[in-house]
Amino acid sequence: MMHDIGKIGIAGHILNKVTNLTEGEKEVLKMHHIIGYNIIAPLLFLSSVAPLVLYHQEWYNGKGYPEGLSGEEISLGARIISVIDAYDAMTSDRPYRKALGDEYAISELKKGMGTQFDPKVAKTFIDILKSKATVNV
Repeated sequence: MMHDIGKIGIAGHILNKVTNLTEGEKEVLKMHHIIGYNIIAPLLFLSSVAPLVLYHQEWYNGKGYPEGLSGEEISLGARIISVIDAYDAMTSDRPYRKALGDEYAISELKKGMGTQFDPKVAKTFIDILKSKATVNV
């Protein structure tokens, strides 16, 4: 629940924009993980999750941010949050679009296995969804 806490430091006109973000706005939005890290790292009871907040935008193939970590360099917790965050983003209404649906989100998670997402984490997440009978995959 804390992974996007840094969005409180992002201007509302960017977070709620209904049209495409400019490159500058994208760069501002990409700072949310650093803002979040700086908020929770000093708090003793949350300091252990601060690295998860900082690294949840890293990609399994090393093309994420902030440091371009890849594979096992990314903590398991951050790899798990990455999958859950992507699924939640796709299956939730946004100011610029309606929710995309479970089947679409799962197909995107499958496409991202090995690039954006840890394949084992994504497969496990999809298997859990199947076992809960929340989607037809």
